[in-house]
Amino acid sequence: MSHTAELIAVGTELLLGNIANTDAQMLSQGLSALGINVYYHTVVGDNPERLRAAVELARTRADIILTTGGLGPTCDDLTKTVLAQCFGKKLVFHAPSAQRIEAYFQNLHPDRPMTDNNYQQAMLPEGCTVLDNDWGTAPGVAFEADGVRVIMLPGPPRECKAMFTHRVLPYLRELADGVIVSRTLKLFGIGESAMEAQLREKMNAMTNPTLAPYAKEGECELRITAKAADEGAAHALIDPVEADLRAHFGPLVYGVDVPSLEAVAFALLKEKGLTLGTAESCTGGLVAKRMTDLAGVSLVFRGGVVSYVTEVKHTVLGVDQDLLDRYGAVSQPVAQAMAQGARRVLGCDLAISTTGVAGPDPDERGNPVGLVFIGLATPEGTWVRQVHLSMGRERIRHIAASHGFDLVRRYLSGLEMK
Repeated sequence: MSHTAELIAVGTELLLGNIANTDAQMLSQGLSALGINVYYHTVVGDNPERLRAAVELARTRADIILTTGGLGPTCDDLTKTVLAQCFGKKLVFHAPSAQRIEAYFQNLHPDRPMTDNNYQQAMLPEGCTVLDNDWGTAPGVAFEADGVRVIMLPGPPRECKAMFTHRVLPYLRELADGVIVSRTLKLFGIGESAMEAQLREKMNAMTNPTLAPYAKEGECELRITAKAADEGAAHALIDPVEADLRAHFGPLVYGVDVPSLEAVAFALLKEKGLTLGTAESCTGGLVAKRMTDLAGVSLVFRGGVVSYVTEVKHTVLGVDQDLLDRYGAVSQPVAQAMAQGARRVLGCDLAISTTGVAGPDPDERGNPVGLVFIGLATPEGTWVRQVHLSMGRERIRHIAASHGFDLVRRYLSGLEMK
């Protein structure tokens, strides 16, 4: 039997945007791994009538309702009360939970007495399965009524994740009828609309596995998802789809289930024992920043020069003044010379350069906003890619940096440099 879950997050602070609902992402991933379909996410404030309405709707379309938040000791912590009322359950005092709460406070604040309102957390639906909370005070709750399984978890992400992993997963595994496995191909150099147009007929015809496109900042993802009796069978369904997509898009696919272009570039540099440096103008150090955000990157990254003004390009990187005067700072010859200069000055094997117009206005030579040249200097020669980007200064800078990592990735993978 296939099970359908709905997640209900309780908390006015979520609706106001004061905190992000990170619990929902974690829970959806965990439920999907069990083969439990998650079709709806609901967020409701600390209001009993609206929470009751959300629960009544959820029970019409899901056989698992999982709530987060509203289990604490204050007057706005109303989840247990409302859920118990919806399913005709009485709240009763659970002495073992009260003792655990007392012990928690004794360990945490031995010099301060526990306030009486904390005992509210030990009022639980009669006959429920108690999910002990070793990471906080409020116990979790699970019960079955009217063909629906109800699970209530505390809202703080640290507690919620631990409770789900160590309490809820064992409880739900008996319901699982297979697993859902996803694999994500990352692409750079093609837009989402162009990618979707090439795959629309294929995607519409697929049922298991399925294929879904996603647009990210300057790149795209293709997620293949399969449902099967076990992980091995699911991967067997995914493998031929991945092979077809790789054959279709070729070098545009820069990785599978990898975090970023810079992470791929880092892995290739480390594998080959090579070092990297940067010479940046329009990106203002963003290439170096994205590299140094990666743990352990000191193994491969030598450093960077932010040559934002023409004088620094000449005096630090050694770009010939005649090139700067004749072609301007935003040009193919200067991008080439910047990369070569960085490689020489920093003593690195490879060097990325960026020079362009990030905006908001054209430069003094009339070069348009979004014109960027990205160079890569290597022992075998120097390549420069010219791109025309749009949609704002930050996006131009981000995608320009990504082009630098893509050049590194292509060079070290033996792909065409274009």
